[in-house]
Order: sequence, then structure tokens, then C-alpha cells
Amino acid sequence: MSRVLSATAVVTPRFAPKLLLLDLDGTLVDSVPDLAAGVNRRLDALGRPPAHQDDVRNWVGNGAVRLVKRALVGALDGEPEMAEFERAMPLFLDFYAEENCRHSQPYPTTRATLARLVGSGLPLACVTNKPADFTLPMLEQLGLRDYFGLVVAGDTVSAVKPDPAPLLHATDFFKVPAGDALMVGDSINDIQAARAAGMPIICVSYGYNHGRDIRLAAPDAVIDSLAELEELLDT
Repeated sequence: MSRVLSATAVVTPRFAPKLLLLDLDGTLVDSVPDLAAGVNRRLDALGRPPAHQDDVRNWVGNGAVRLVKRALVGALDGEPEMAEFERAMPLFLDFYAEENCRHSQPYPTTRATLARLVGSGLPLACVTNKPADFTLPMLEQLGLRDYFGLVVAGDTVSAVKPDPAPLLHATDFFKVPAGDALMVGDSINDIQAARAAGMPIICVSYGYNHGRDIRLAAPDAVIDSLAELEELLDT
């Protein structure tokens, strides 16, 4: 007897990547506490009131420059005065360098999942918009660096996500066609970058997407824990 699926049945997608690309902030690590501390030390130095951590959580995801601008205008969109931005940017970089990894922590299943993926023989790359001066120390201090055969930071190439260039840099490095790679991220930037690069994408539901449900951006799959990633992979 053939099996008939109901009209409401959900088909779980399967992926067989030859390369896995993973975002950092909001996907592997909750870094908002340290980012908020850096933002607020900068605002205090400028004589401005502090930002709420929930606001900072909604502002992250487009790199340090965009975060600083959002903190100055207090919103996702808008541009601060250039003189104020030029004063604020180096202050933030100095303060965040001091705060980096003070309170940031991997999400509960990050380490175990990465270890099992590497053990399966699947090559991994970390692809993030965070500058290398913050990315590499974070990965080292949190014990995550050795899981990745490549780290593509926000200043590794000339563009950041949602531009596909960082993802394509990783596929070129591993000599894997983009269509045979899989991106794992948490934001619309990750989705747009993956679509432009021509690769599928899985998103985590708990990350930083400017306060919006990531399902609305229609990734290929959504998981509530990084450990669920393994259930979708044929490795």
C-alpha cells in the first residue's frame, strides 16, 4: 500500500554538504553581553546614556561599523553625524577589545556538535562579519578555533555578508563548488549571502536577526538547537 501524505505534512529537508560554513555571533556564541558592554562604555565616554542590552541584541549582525552607527542613532536605520562617528568608532574598538570574551559563551550544544561534525570528516569554516582582531581571540579563548580549517572574518575579504564574497572565499579555499557547501547562520544577512553564493542555508531560531522571526526570511530549514543540525545531514 502506498503512503499518501496529507496536505499539511511537513517534509524534513536533507543535506549532504562537502563543506559546512558557520556564522559566529548568534549561531555558535552569544556575544551580546560583551558587545553591549563595549557599546555602553563608548556611549559613556561620549556623555550619552547607555543602551539596553535587548536593543544591542537587535542591532548586531552587520559588522562593527553598523553597530556603532546604530548605537549612536538609537535605531536600526539612520546615519549619525560623521564627526561623532569618527570619534566613536575607535573608542568602541578599544573598549570592545577589553570586553571581548569576558561574558560571551558558546551556546550549550556548540562544542559537542562541532566535535562530532569534525569527527565525521566534514570540513568546517567559520564565516563572520566580526573583525579578525576580535574573532580569532574569541575562538581561541572559547576553545573553538581548532574545529575550523578556515576562519573568514569581517576584514578577510573586501566585503561582508550579505555579500557572497566571504562565503565564496571559503569555498575557493577548500576547492568545493558553492552548491556543494552549506551555510548555517542566524540572520537575513546569512540567508542573502548564501542565496547569492548559490548554496543552501539552515538558520538557528535563537540568534540575532534584528528582532524578527528568521522563518519569515525562508531559509531552507530552521533549527532550535545546533545539535539538531546533525539530524538534517547525510555525512
